[in-house]
Amino acid sequence: MTDTLPDRLSTDPKSPFFNAELLERGVGIRFKGVEKTNVEEYCVSEGWVRLSVGKTLDRTGKPLTMKLQGKVEPYLRDQAASPAEEG
Repeated sequence: MTDTLPDRLSTDPKSPFFNAELLERGVGIRFKGVEKTNVEEYCVSEGWVRLSVGKTLDRTGKPLTMKLQGKVEPYLRDQAASPAEEG
């Protein structure tokens, strides 16, 4: 599998941008230089992330989200952790 991340990725299995194999590997997101752990979806080219808001769910059972604009930097967590594990 390639190490390049897609322009857009979602954690929702019903989304056309969902990729289970990639999500299993662990994708990290830096938004405006800060690590975010509650990202539901991102788009690098359009510069936005969709973050879940607490534990609140909508009427269909999906988490409530808010869309924020800014610089998005996705990375694979296993690549970031691999140099520390070698030493």
